Amino acid sequence: MGPDELEKAVRALAKTHKASVSVIKGDALLARNFPMIHAVGRASPQAPRLIDLTWGAKNAPKVTLVGKGVCFDTGGLDIKPASGMLLMKKDMGGAANVLGLASMIMAAKLKVRLRVLIPAVENAIAGDAFRPGDVLPSRKGITVEIGNTDAEGRLVLADALALADEDEPQLLIDMATLTGAARVALGPDVPPFYTGDDALAAELAAAATAAEDPMWRMPLWDAYDAKLSSRIADINNVTSDGHAGSIVAALFLRRFVEKTSAWAHFDIFAWNPSERPHCPVGGEAQCIRALERVIAARFG
Repeated sequence: MGPDELEKAVRALAKTHKASVSVIKGDALLARNFPMIHAVGRASPQAPRLIDLTWGAKNAPKVTLVGKGVCFDTGGLDIKPASGMLLMKKDMGGAANVLGLASMIMAAKLKVRLRVLIPAVENAIAGDAFRPGDVLPSRKGITVEIGNTDAEGRLVLADALALADEDEPQLLIDMATLTGAARVALGPDVPPFYTGDDALAAELAAAATAAEDPMWRMPLWDAYDAKLSSRIADINNVTSDGHAGSIVAALFLRRFVEKTSAWAHFDIFAWNPSERPHCPVGGEAQCIRALERVIAARFG
């Protein structure tokens, strides 16, 4: 599944629920000020794009979902080893999960103004691929030094989150297969989530228990924010020491959410590595049953 196929899946879901879809694609991303989405995806033969689905009454409370849609991740010029690429067709698992959650919200006819933003790209290798050491502008105006091209998911999410934040939704959720560090910390079955909103965190924890949909709150540890410092840009996309990778990735994303207090980031695995009673090996829904409960309780 490349960006073309992911866009078709969004359009099919939109048609089912009479939602609307707009797409900003290729060099239009530069004209519309999404430079990091463009930079990450420009080396692929399938053009990068930002997919934007909307549904529900315009005067209803705004709920915005952002999903990482990296359809295949080679690592870019900081190329992954062969073994590290074997599962990279699942790097759009964040996009798949927010689409699953969107389907649940629309099917239940929850009283929200739903927006789904998916930066859909392939992190490919070609002569025009973005490079380690590049300094990229972002939609928010923050400049980003590229310490590693394999930390590309946070770049495309940052531009999409900046757009989402401009709209000041009542609830902003992003989901991404963002770091291996999250799996080292908690394994494949327990996704960490991050939020500065204690009330939202409590609601998510309660819903996770009620729905038997595991998740675990991790800290947005402010002291680690300095690890993202750069001598030539406002921020680096990675740290020099490699410590606390999932926390630091969440802190990177937090830089791009300024107006929305009810924001939560989910660093999911989105994959079953072995067969279990409820599923085969393959893509897995994580956290979205709990999230649907929270959204229904808040706005339903």
